[in-house]
Amino acid sequence: MCGIVGYIGHEDAKEILLKGLEKLEYRGYDSAGIAVNNGNGVHYFKEKGRIADLREAIDNEVEATAGIGHTRWATHGVPNRINAHPHQSASCRFTLVHNGVIENYEMLKRSFLETVELKSETDTEVIVQMVEYFVNNGDTVEDSFRKTLKELKGSYALALLDNEDKDRIYVAKNKSPLLVGVGDNFNVVASDAMAMLQVTDQYIELMDKEMVIVTRDSVIIKNLDGAEIIRNSFTCELDASEIEKGTYPHFMLKEIDEQPFVIRKIIQRYQDEQGALKLDEDIRGAMQDPDRIYIVACGTSYHAGLVGKQFIETLAKIPVEVHVASEFSYNMPLLTGKPLFIFISQSGETADSRAVLVKIKALGHPAITITNVPGSTLSREADYTLHLHAGPEIAVASTKAYTAQMAVLAILAVDTARTKGIELDFDPIRELSIVANAMEVLCDQKEEMNQIAREYLATTRNCFFIGRGIDFYVGLEGALKLKEISYIQAEGFAGGELKHGTIALIEEGTPVIAIATQEQVNLGIRGNVKEVDARGANSCIISMKGLESAGDRFVIPAVHELMTPLVSVIPLQLIAYYAALHRDCDVDKPRNLAKSVTVE
Repeated sequence: MCGIVGYIGHEDAKEILLKGLEKLEYRGYDSAGIAVNNGNGVHYFKEKGRIADLREAIDNEVEATAGIGHTRWATHGVPNRINAHPHQSASCRFTLVHNGVIENYEMLKRSFLETVELKSETDTEVIVQMVEYFVNNGDTVEDSFRKTLKELKGSYALALLDNEDKDRIYVAKNKSPLLVGVGDNFNVVASDAMAMLQVTDQYIELMDKEMVIVTRDSVIIKNLDGAEIIRNSFTCELDASEIEKGTYPHFMLKEIDEQPFVIRKIIQRYQDEQGALKLDEDIRGAMQDPDRIYIVACGTSYHAGLVGKQFIETLAKIPVEVHVASEFSYNMPLLTGKPLFIFISQSGETADSRAVLVKIKALGHPAITITNVPGSTLSREADYTLHLHAGPEIAVASTKAYTAQMAVLAILAVDTARTKGIELDFDPIRELSIVANAMEVLCDQKEEMNQIAREYLATTRNCFFIGRGIDFYVGLEGALKLKEISYIQAEGFAGGELKHGTIALIEEGTPVIAIATQEQVNLGIRGNVKEVDARGANSCIISMKGLESAGDRFVIPAVHELMTPLVSVIPLQLIAYYAALHRDCDVDKPRNLAKSVTVE
């Protein structure tokens, strides 16, 4: 469910589709496939692994001028060739690619497809089989496609080929992104404009619950009742920096949406072919020696470090201290006999952190840098580097680098525990895969976050975030995001600390956002919410499925308790984004801030 491309015109479609898929590789994927229609039937090729593997599997003798392509990250069913896209209907007449998650696919199987033998484990195959079901019952292809769309619940971006009609591609979307690109005697389909900028810079934006019939010389958009919609194309005037933003209005929103793909990429980079964790042996050795780990960071990276402390202490059983770099540099604490330092920095150029690195290296202590830029100063000057693999992060307010930092810290903690011989029932690959899927679900719920921002933050002058345990650390990050880009005075507090002073600031209508994802403190944080409600606060509880109560404002998908910070922060990022929009702030370039802080 990662990337879609499509082409219909007069050129050979195969190479255009493959190049388009290559442009989408940054999203992360575990399999890829294409299908082309040349009037003699649909020919499809798909493989587990890289697009390079797909290239080798393609029969170059097959030529066609229409086709669709897909890169997949496994959600329903393991990553293999059978579950890879495209998927075909029982008679092989219809061929489909799909991004998104169909929530009611099991019910649809029972209702419509009891006599159909499904070949894959995917929710996607249900869609293509349903199109054939309605065609077999006498409907036209267009009507069958429309009827199928009306039955689907969840998110989807779809492209469909009909074996009996080489002159059309059927397209639809809901929540998942999809564009139609317009060319001279050809048209294309793409989940990201970057994929097809090689052939056109003219695109038509599609809205949720719209279907499109794409031919070589026409693009017909209809709603699900069949009414035609007229919409002009727009020009993607992108230079080298803008191309990373694609058609998103802001880098921040794009980078929020990229987080599921980043987590999947991290999984790929930190596991070997057998699925075991893959870490530099020197780093493994360094993590076995210390009697205490000192995490040094600034801002968002500091908040990631607080979560990392929880990971390392809980899983690897090594004491951890987390320090703000600017304080540590001038007020170094008494160090233990065998310390190890971990520096966390998106850019790897943070001056305050480098000042600490210079001092501890002079003392002969080992250091690991966790950064998004391997060749950066902190990476070069530390003994070891762990790469985030998050891709360029342009927005000043860090989003995907933050969740990438926590993911890498989780992998480091588990690998260290296993190397020390500590038995764990925690599989980071499995849990991070669940996290990535949960992130994708949350990224599809932008309108709900927009509504919360409008309701709680559009006009307020301040806001408080509260949580207990690991939720407190998420609250700190949520407050930082909000103050960074909306200029609302926002602070994060431990829920139990409210009565020790902070509750004096609560007055009628004060927004208080509470995070409740930890079972052992669930009742405690809800008691804190009652305390602020009694003082007139406008409280908003964000809880985890399984711990929710009546009146909670939003419920996130269930993940492992240790992994909740990677998921619960997504609503807070989106709420901050929309709050900034409602207050007419410059989202990507907030005042007085820089992306890389290179001065102390």
